[in-house]
This record gives sequence, structure tokens and C-alpha cells, in this order.
Amino acid sequence: MSSNSSHPSWGDTFRSYLDRRLLWVLMLGCSSGFPWVLIGSNMSGWLTDAGLSRSAIGYFGSVFAVYSINFLWAPLVDRVKLPVLHRLLGQRRSWIFLCQAVILACTIVIAGINPANNLIYASMVALAIATASATQDIAIDAFRIDSFPRSQSQKLPQASAMAVIGWWTGYSLPGYLAFINADQIGWNGVYYGMAFVVVILMLFTLLVGEPVTLRDELQSEAEQRHQNVVGNRVVSWLTVTLLEPFIDFFRRNGTRVALTLLLFVFLFKIGEAFLGRMSITFYKEIGFSNEQIGYYSKLMGWGVTMLFTFLGSMVNVRFGIVRGLLVGGTAMAASNLMFAWIAQVGPSEPLYVATIFVDNFTTAFSTVAFVSFLTVLTGQAFSATQYALLASLGNFSRTVLASFSGELADLLNNWSLFFILTALMVIPSLLMLYSLRHYFTRLLEKASQHHD
Repeated sequence: MSSNSSHPSWGDTFRSYLDRRLLWVLMLGCSSGFPWVLIGSNMSGWLTDAGLSRSAIGYFGSVFAVYSINFLWAPLVDRVKLPVLHRLLGQRRSWIFLCQAVILACTIVIAGINPANNLIYASMVALAIATASATQDIAIDAFRIDSFPRSQSQKLPQASAMAVIGWWTGYSLPGYLAFINADQIGWNGVYYGMAFVVVILMLFTLLVGEPVTLRDELQSEAEQRHQNVVGNRVVSWLTVTLLEPFIDFFRRNGTRVALTLLLFVFLFKIGEAFLGRMSITFYKEIGFSNEQIGYYSKLMGWGVTMLFTFLGSMVNVRFGIVRGLLVGGTAMAASNLMFAWIAQVGPSEPLYVATIFVDNFTTAFSTVAFVSFLTVLTGQAFSATQYALLASLGNFSRTVLASFSGELADLLNNWSLFFILTALMVIPSLLMLYSLRHYFTRLLEKASQHHD
């Protein structure tokens, strides 16, 4: 088959975005990104303004470690039906709604305290938000995967793009509003405003439609297989819930490839994570104001990310996910060097704008390819658990390892060198991707031909 016949035209590609399911994925993406504002950039800004050290701010971010272990309870999101809510909303939406209710309660609590004086208490509430958010992410990712079966593989980059655009909208817009108002109304006032945003997101969840899947039938088949082996219904329910998603992943890919895939996922975003954790602190130390950070990093960054995520998904639909990953990863590493340039030049506004532009372009492009790639690796029966396992590995490098970013910045005591190191961190994952490129290509071809 020639490449032209296998790729849709640009016009067809553009029209295929007019799918109501993509709007639902976008709306839920906003819910996924928003908690990162509450316990991420807003909290970093609040703690920096309160005079806490870089190391303390870096360690506070370790509450994000929850995102890297959410695969441990992902099987429950796949299998447990919540009382009352399941009947009203369905499997995916009931879990999303429950998690949003917890986030709302915790946001109101944080709004009433001063984290600098109650750091342990604030950390515990932030941990509760992170746990609810990480659980919500399991259900939202599963909602997206269930909405687009693998037989519609051309839709995967589009659904990924909508999820990413939604995530950045939920992260950047409230972040922008928080930073431009922080000096006038104080951070406590900002958090009361954030509680109102959670209520809007909960209304979104009630508006979207629950996807229809064969999940229950496939899980029943797996339970029957396990029951034939163990001879007990309760034990077979537990083994299917806890073991089958992982057995299925290794069975489909083979052990060597499965382990290489997991290692690639773990390493791909590590440099970006180190940079992201220290970026707000870096901007403030170099001499940019809260208002400048809010306007350029949050508002402009959001607009650029929206645009390039959309364009990046069109390119991925046309030319393939593996190529998108290789190009995106290389560009992502190169863009980190622009931060090293700012460290040399000082608070130059034009250079800051250019850096934000390039950084958001490369991040958007690589993220769409990355999310599409993870989606292809999941099976239909245990989409929540398998996607959570893969995504949490990616999050592990972004959260646990990146909590040492403050230590590294202090140790080097040289921002330029710090950013050069973050650029080099992506190279091992690109080498791995290149070595397995033929396997990935076959996998993607099989997914597009295979009708689940």
C-alpha cells in the first residue's frame, strides 16, 4: 500500500475533529490538569512568596509521587462499581465525580490556612488532593480509551490531543488567573476562587456521555479462565483484578520488549520534569515578576500549547506516532537549552517569550505522540489498569526523581549547567525508541487493522 493511500488528506483530517466524543475528552482533560495548579505552580508561588527555601519547595512537590503509584489501585477503578453513583453515571464518570468531590473539599480547607506556618498540615491536604486527582486520572484516561477503540487508530492522536489541550487548559488558565490576582487578593483568596472552578468541572462530568464498551464481557471471560484454574469465585475475582492486566501486557508484547517499553516510558519525560519543577523558582530568581510569569508562562504558554498540540496531532495522524516521538523528543531536549541562555542573559522579556514559545511547542508535539503511543499499548478489557501502569511510570520520573531538582540546582549553583543537564537526560530514551522502531511500527499497523 502506498503511503498516500494510507494517510487521510489534510481536509479529511481536519473534518474528523468534529466528533462529539472529542469534546467530551477535552472537557474531562480540564479536570485532569486542574489539580496540578492547586498543589503545583500555585503552591510553589505561595511558598516562594512566603520565603521558603528551594529545597523545601522541591520536597513539597514530592506529594506528586502519588501519580507514579496510582496503578496500584487502578484495578479497583476498572472493576469496583460505586454504590448509587454507578447506577446514575456509569463506571468511568462515577469515579471521576467522586474524586472531584474530594478535591473540592480539600481546596476549601487549603484556602483557610497558611501553608508556610502549617507546612505538615498543608502537605497532608495536598497529598489528599494528589490522591484524588491521580485516581481521577485513571478513570479519565480509561474514559478516553473506551471512547475510541483500537480499530479507530487514526483517532488516537486526536483523542490524545484533546486530552492534552484539556489538561493544559485546566492547568494554565486557572494558573494565569491565580498569578495575576495573587498580589491583590492574597493566595487564600485565590484558593477560594479555585474551589469555584472545581464546581464547574463537576458540572462538566454530568454533561458528558459514558462510553459503551465490551469491558464487562471481556472481564467475565477472564474470570471464567481464572476460576477454572483456582476453583473459587472470590479468588478468581481478585486474581483477574490484580494480576490479569499485567499478565496480559507481558503476554501481548513478550518480556524483553515489554521491559524495554516500560524503561522507555520511564525515561522519556525526565529532563522536562526537572526543568518544570524549578522553572517558577528560576523565573523569580532571575528577576521576572508574578505578573510576567502569569501572563507569559501561563496565559501565552496555554495559547501556544493549544495551537501546537492541535497541529502536532494532525502531523501524528498523517505521518505516524513513532516518527512523532523521535522528532518531539529531540526537539524537547534542544528547547531546554534556551533556559540556559536566559540564565546567561538575565530577565530579557523578548528571550523569555521566545523560550516559552519554543518550550510549549516541543512539549505539545512530543506529548501527543507519547499519549497516543501509550494508548496503543493497552488492551480493551483492562484499559484503566494498563494505561495507569504506563502513565504512572512516566509520572514516576516526573515526580519522585524531580523532587531532587532543587538539590541539583543548589549543588550545581549554576542555572545554565542545570538546564544543559536536563537536555541530556532525554538521550537514553531516544536510543531505546530507535532500537525498537520496527516493533512499534508493526504494533501500530496491527492496531489499525485489528477490529476489537
